[in-house]
Amino acid sequence: MSERARWYVVHTYSGYENKVKANLEKAIENRHLESLIVDVQVPVEEVVEEKDGKQKVSTRKIFPGYVLIKMFMTDESWYVVRNTRGVTGFVGPASKPVPLTDEEVESMGVIEMPVDIDLEVGESVRIISGPIKDFVATIQEINSEKHKIKGLVDMFGRETLAELDFNQIEKLD
Repeated sequence: MSERARWYVVHTYSGYENKVKANLEKAIENRHLESLIVDVQVPVEEVVEEKDGKQKVSTRKIFPGYVLIKMFMTDESWYVVRNTRGVTGFVGPASKPVPLTDEEVESMGVIEMPVDIDLEVGESVRIISGPIKDFVATIQEINSEKHKIKGLVDMFGRETLAELDFNQIEKLD
């Protein structure tokens, strides 16, 4: 077993990405494989669409037909992932799984690399990306495991709760 979990990409039937994620998470839980298969991601991005003069924020899959899985590659973890309904195979030559390099993971910008962030509830942060870029949020909750915060953002005179990734915010000086 490798010394650390690595990110792998699996191909799915188009439109089945979230189903594969749910099925895989259920299999991990049922087989107690949390120590082997660490994370399952369907990378999405927020897009702002204008319809009838109104702005609407929606999400879309960044890599349709693919699911990213952080795991230790063992016979058992390979078997569970490979035999999950909707998975057509690992991405790699001759379906031999090849982990993403740290550079690939970082350049995708969709998977959180471990981040040490010095934040406290009640502190204000500036939002540096996404549809509410340049707004200021007051932190209400910090989830270090998922690299997210929940913060109140003053938008048009009303406070709105927003969930933000650590890489979408910066501390105010």
